[in-house]
Amino acid sequence: MASGFFVLLDDIAAIMDDVAVMSKVAVKKTAGILGDDLAVNAEKASGFVSSRELPVLWAIGKGSFINKLIILPIAFLLSAFFPVAIIVILVLGGAFLAYEGAEKIFEFFFPHKHAKIEVTAQTFSEEEILAAEKEKIKSAIVTDFILSVEIVIIALGTVIEKPILTQIMVVSIIAVVATIGVYGIVALIVRMDELGLKLIQLSKKERSISKTIGNFLVQALPKVIQSLSVIGTIALILVAGGIFVHNIDFFHHLVPQLPSIVKEFTIGLVIGFVVLAIVTLIKKILPKKEVAE
Repeated sequence: MASGFFVLLDDIAAIMDDVAVMSKVAVKKTAGILGDDLAVNAEKASGFVSSRELPVLWAIGKGSFINKLIILPIAFLLSAFFPVAIIVILVLGGAFLAYEGAEKIFEFFFPHKHAKIEVTAQTFSEEEILAAEKEKIKSAIVTDFILSVEIVIIALGTVIEKPILTQIMVVSIIAVVATIGVYGIVALIVRMDELGLKLIQLSKKERSISKTIGNFLVQALPKVIQSLSVIGTIALILVAGGIFVHNIDFFHHLVPQLPSIVKEFTIGLVIGFVVLAIVTLIKKILPKKEVAE
């Protein structure tokens, strides 16, 4: 009996060690999406009255957790009974990520002309403010659902050949990290300016360490969000390229002498612009058909 118990403990230790190793791999694979998730949510959670930033972020965070509770069982069922679907979804997700990255790069070099918005002085009731807040929260949760699907599928793709128990443990760990880690960091980011203002108010002197740090934090917030967006875009293309290289033989054996990071970025970028061109063409054709009808 004792020997059997120790064998069981040894098996559990081996599983946990395998889970730890695969979790590290999964974190690296999902880093690009997590970076994009961080940038998107920092942008979505900003722009509210200071007192409402954390409640709004908490509401989005709860929505993100519910999203993952919905996605995870479906992903595990597909992995157990129809594993090919995971690879298909992974490649399609890679195409979406590449498109998203290419679109951001295209928008940076060729920005769309946006209609001028006339600013008028208007007083909104509390009900109208709360309704607008709910709409923004709902939009953020929908965006999070798409990003959560990508995170879960990419994480699952790294352990698709492992036993189902390892898959469940690894992907669940990534889901928890993605929710708590991302929204915890977003909370710190959106409160940077508030902390900066408090530091500025601490000292009455024109020049002081607290005022210098405070001014730095206030001015740094928009730059931090912008930097996250740039880093997230690059990471999106790298993750997408990695998905294509590791799951499609043609790309895996293409130009083997190139460093993997260069190869993955190039393939991700090229496919991203191809998908962007197709989507743009479809968008141009569809309105014409609607007008004709």
